[in-house]
Amino acid sequence: RLVGNGQLEMVTGGWVMPDEANSHYFAMIDQLIEGHQWLEKNIGVTPRSGWAVDPFGHSSTMPYLLKRANLTGMLIQRVHYAIKKHFAATQNLEFMWRQTWGEGLLGRRPQRGPCRGGWQPGIATDHVPVRMASRAPGGDGSALQWFCPVGQPQGDSPLCPVVGRVGSAGKGGGNPQPQEPRRFPVMLRAACAVLQAQFGTLSDYFDALYKKVGIVPGMKPPGFPVLSGDFFSYADREDHYWTGYYTSRPFYKSLDRVLEAHLRGAEILYSLALAHARHAGTDGRYPLSDYALLSNARRNLGLFQHHDAITGTAKEAVAVDYGVRLFHSLTNLKRVIINAAHYLVLGDKDAYRHDPAAPFLGTDDTRPNQDSLPERTVVKLDASPRFLVVFNPLEQERLSVLPVLVDSPHVPGPHAPAALLQRGWLRSSCCPQVSVLARLPALGLRVLQLHKSFDGHATLKSSVRLYLHGRGLPVRKQEAVPVHVFPATADDFCLENQHLQACFLGRSGLLQASAGSIRRAGEEREQRVSSKFFVYGTRTSKDKSGAYLFLPDGEAKPYTPKDPPVVRVTEGPLFSEVASYYQHVQTIVRLYNVPGVEGLSLDVSCLVDIRDHINKELALRFSTDIESDDTFFTDLNGFQIQPRRYQQKLPLQANFYPMPAMAYIQDTQSRLTLHTAQALGVSSLGSGQLEVILDRRLMQDDNRGLGQGLKDNKRTCNRFRLLLERRTTANKDGRPISFPSLLSHITSMHLNAEALVMPVAQEKPAPPALRSFMPLSTTLPCDFHILNLRMLQAEDDSLPSAEAALILHRKGFDCSLEAKNLGFNCTTSQGKLALGSLFQGLELGSLQPTSLTLMYPLGTASNSTNIHLDPMEIATFRIRLG
Repeated sequence: RLVGNGQLEMVTGGWVMPDEANSHYFAMIDQLIEGHQWLEKNIGVTPRSGWAVDPFGHSSTMPYLLKRANLTGMLIQRVHYAIKKHFAATQNLEFMWRQTWGEGLLGRRPQRGPCRGGWQPGIATDHVPVRMASRAPGGDGSALQWFCPVGQPQGDSPLCPVVGRVGSAGKGGGNPQPQEPRRFPVMLRAACAVLQAQFGTLSDYFDALYKKVGIVPGMKPPGFPVLSGDFFSYADREDHYWTGYYTSRPFYKSLDRVLEAHLRGAEILYSLALAHARHAGTDGRYPLSDYALLSNARRNLGLFQHHDAITGTAKEAVAVDYGVRLFHSLTNLKRVIINAAHYLVLGDKDAYRHDPAAPFLGTDDTRPNQDSLPERTVVKLDASPRFLVVFNPLEQERLSVLPVLVDSPHVPGPHAPAALLQRGWLRSSCCPQVSVLARLPALGLRVLQLHKSFDGHATLKSSVRLYLHGRGLPVRKQEAVPVHVFPATADDFCLENQHLQACFLGRSGLLQASAGSIRRAGEEREQRVSSKFFVYGTRTSKDKSGAYLFLPDGEAKPYTPKDPPVVRVTEGPLFSEVASYYQHVQTIVRLYNVPGVEGLSLDVSCLVDIRDHINKELALRFSTDIESDDTFFTDLNGFQIQPRRYQQKLPLQANFYPMPAMAYIQDTQSRLTLHTAQALGVSSLGSGQLEVILDRRLMQDDNRGLGQGLKDNKRTCNRFRLLLERRTTANKDGRPISFPSLLSHITSMHLNAEALVMPVAQEKPAPPALRSFMPLSTTLPCDFHILNLRMLQAEDDSLPSAEAALILHRKGFDCSLEAKNLGFNCTTSQGKLALGSLFQGLELGSLQPTSLTLMYPLGTASNSTNIHLDPMEIATFRIRLG
């Protein structure tokens, strides 16, 4: 009744009000779809306006997504206090927020009211359009908070949303608040005899504004300012910058992305398996109940996008609850993937039998509990061959090195030690590792087999050099791998493949720049790149760093462990790597000796454990001779790139920004990109530098509402790729818009969507005939990304309907970067794609373009299945496969 009468409005309508710094755009879209579909089914509501009053800074990705979902206006709140003041002084609190490539949405930045603490979210509010541009105290002495410009707003008849909190101030004071919303008009009329006031909603405000200027909602009002860019980083007073939460609780930020990759993979495989089962008439035996597991995982992933979840700013008990939800959903998604893969690789579909008590496939890895790192599954070998089913979640074919732990060293293929030392992190692995080079079909399943071999010539072994640097640690040599132990400091050394050469310091095992540490094949020029760990402290007086705030005690100091690192150098036919074992961090830099994407960048991982630190933050800094000056680039939500500048006049903490997917520096000749598999904070504090915060342990609250420090650190593995590219022409990109290269896009996807290796669990008798599954009949254009293929719910929301949502993204890319030896099997197609013939063995029964969240059809369904997307465009289609 309240909704129908216009007294209550559902704004934005996502599963949560998401954080806009750390969330990936896949998860932002997914939680928006889940929320919109729930509202439509249960309340019959379709949101029209966006409302984001509590995320700690705002990304320009959000207005794009809301625009694509057919919302026509949005309101934001947490913006740097100096920007608020500027907007108010220039009367620009209403503006069009556009993307650098075009799309725009009307936004409003509320003026903060007279109460120092600001409006607190989470309590029922009214949004009241009024003709008032000043403070009006209530009869009981309480004050309304006016979200109005200082001075005359747009036009001569201002509409100012007034937001008040229902209820009195809590114990101990706080902001005085109106007791009864019904008294608002009375109090306002008392302040001005000619005032007209009424209750309304956010959309009422935007409707009145659009009506006043005489345009259709969603169009650009004449005379309104146009802004692009984002509102990071946020500060609420003095030098209190909210840049710490970009890294807080990195373990869960990493787990979030693992779950996200599994959800996308499970959605796509489930949709394809169900479509093929329906096509073959065997869907009666397929576990349709897996849809409930998908639905639950969507909601748990969506819940974690909340602006106090993925941010790492929840209380410890709440963080554990989030972790348990992510962990359970990850376990369930592996089950969905296994069931779908089982059906799709069977040569005889009539032989398919689903047995939940005895899954046909094992998982690629397991986690004992929600705060554990994954443990890879060990494949047991005997005289019979063991079959592996490998899932490639990318829409492009890939050549990948697959690590497999086995219980015998007698396996054809390259070997590498999982670990060689016996203390702490250097504990010996139970089993040797086999590396398998395999070409994997796009979105497909490849069937491989392993078998024992006692022919030593068939086994390609790695060689290992171990530098103890004076540490008397016992070493257990393994049969599979020859190990050479050296007690003394080694000279500097280099590793290389057919694309790159990388050089390292012997005493540290880290990249070194003294003589040029990275050189690309065919080039005489060497790029100086060095890596080093640093530590930030926090202030000794007044406010200190906490879950939200980064308040360092000055510049970072070099990390100085009590013992020198043990350095392990592995060289093999498929990859070479350098591992450095420090007291608080184990870092591995790997160079793949394979053609194509995998071999064109350095794979970097850092296993961090700072649980014995007190008020410290660990950072990894890359220093280069790239002349980037004060400019660097970071991504927004993995969707777009935002140029940044180091501001000397601002404090150090103000120059850190969120990095959900990548950051890069460049000059007229080169670009160095740091790709990341988890959201972290990043900056460039000097020309040629990139610095990322790996973890932070803080013993006190920072007085922003958490009431706790950050003391629940976990052993966390942060994963990166370091990509060096050259420009084809000497051109330093000074435009306010920048894009990754195609190679950079695909490198990021390789890092974030790893192939899943699933052993056939049935050892005896021999498994039924298996065959690889290749779902795509044609190669997708290089710049097209299948963001999701998501089955839609039936009337019973625990079961799937006959329709699915196909969400496509055409990525924008910089084509001025060199494209040699990429190993791509795809090309670009100027945005054209034939969907009708895309899925092999399936017919596209219907194709209906819709708004992003499927709430609005866009035009009528056409017989044509050929589509066109502009660069950066995200498009949703309601489809029926069978």
